Amino acid sequence: MKLAASRYPLRVATACALFGAIAVAQASVTQVSQITASHTVQQLAAAIDAQIAAPRFASSRWGIDVISLDTGRTLYAHDAGKLLQTASTAKLYTAALVLDTLGTDYRIPTQLLVTQPIVQGRLEGSLILRGMGDPTLDTPGTNTDWADQLAAQLAASGVHEVQGDLIADDSYFSGPSAGSGWEARDLQSWFAPPASALSVQENTVNLMVEPSRVPGERARLKLDPADAFPRVINTLTTSAGNTRSDINLYRAPGDMTLYAFGHIAAQSQAQTYKLAMADPAQFAGTLLQEALARHGIRLKGALRVLHWPQQADIGLDRAVVLAQVLSPPVMDVLTRGLKRSQNLYLQNLLQIAGVKARASAGQVADPASGFLTTEAWGIRALDELLGRIGIPPEDSQIEDGAGLSRQDLATPAAMTHLLVYLARQPYGAQLRDTLPTAGVDGTLQWRMRNTAASNNVHAKTGSMNDVRCVAGYVTTASGERLAFAIMLNNVVREGDEPSPSRTLDAIMEQLAAFQGRG
Repeated sequence: MKLAASRYPLRVATACALFGAIAVAQASVTQVSQITASHTVQQLAAAIDAQIAAPRFASSRWGIDVISLDTGRTLYAHDAGKLLQTASTAKLYTAALVLDTLGTDYRIPTQLLVTQPIVQGRLEGSLILRGMGDPTLDTPGTNTDWADQLAAQLAASGVHEVQGDLIADDSYFSGPSAGSGWEARDLQSWFAPPASALSVQENTVNLMVEPSRVPGERARLKLDPADAFPRVINTLTTSAGNTRSDINLYRAPGDMTLYAFGHIAAQSQAQTYKLAMADPAQFAGTLLQEALARHGIRLKGALRVLHWPQQADIGLDRAVVLAQVLSPPVMDVLTRGLKRSQNLYLQNLLQIAGVKARASAGQVADPASGFLTTEAWGIRALDELLGRIGIPPEDSQIEDGAGLSRQDLATPAAMTHLLVYLARQPYGAQLRDTLPTAGVDGTLQWRMRNTAASNNVHAKTGSMNDVRCVAGYVTTASGERLAFAIMLNNVVREGDEPSPSRTLDAIMEQLAAFQGRG
């Protein structure tokens, strides 16, 4: 599983192009979209048909379903029963499972455990830092001082010395740290960090590359956090000022070493990249180790990390909790994950639901045959939920929590069925507000401003190469509440053609401006 050295810089260039597109959007938000409001369902259908029939979509696949939440009637459908790649709209499935399994108020703990007695302030055995899947640990506004909180609680319990090791344990999740179907070339990128039960700082690292003052000398690298990569091999050089930079970054999946090679032009601006952290549990353990020292707790042993599938009898069955920090409520965690389409959050939440499902199956003597990962347990629970709400297996095939897998498939009709179900739950209004809001926040912040859709459409976006999707809710100009799924696959943008997402926006604007009734 190797990533071609040149592929990562290309992906960075794509990200830069995305930020450029955002800048263009910011510059043009004062423009009012020229959408003609429809007054009948027939006019609405004709307007949408005209959008998707554009010649540039001749080789693409559209699937659309629009349902009234008020009457249950279908206002528009186009290949609504065809399976299509979902991209990140699959996160709606994870959200449904998490709310069904955990509820809205569950808080995810991160704990300090001991299995040996404390004698005169000395812990006779090891100290266990137990991660249980919190993806928000050490993020802005959420337990940024988590390590000091835990160390302070430990000191308050009378411990001033740990005779054994500090064990950073992320084995709460069983299975690989990459979700099923995730592509190897994505695994060093910020959007596909390892899904760890002991996650910290969203499992990402910022790397700044800047040229030296003299051509021929080694370029300078600065990591933030500084200790996130145990080993960096830097052969990046500084080239002449009139050359084009060629910065290459590579870390093999599962490897702790980051390689930086190529060259950066002298006197050029420093370049910043966001990368996936190599071993979040290791880094979390290092942060706690430093906090213990700050609070006067001496660690006589070493820091070691426990990953699945390593076998180590650390006595969790007899462990006592001495300290813990809690995540925000699950609904808040979902808001953070859905607004920004944060893959780590939804992949971790799926696995937390999987742990709960595995425990429930054990209680009723219904274990699965053979070993299942916590991700697979989560998907098994999701399939059961979909069966209960009437979505057949052939209409929805999801295999990870984030929607990063190209094997994630659903029909638009299944997506709207799910949205209708979610809207009817006691938390329906809260769930709607976790979604990006057109022209306001999240991945829709710069889209559909100054249109009828602005501050009206609440929808989950989904984008990957050749795929654009959106699914959510809108209220029409006549006050009718709609659930919709718009899915575009096999789309290729050429030359100066408008972004495919602009056509999805135009359809949502048509729905928002609709003056008739379904």
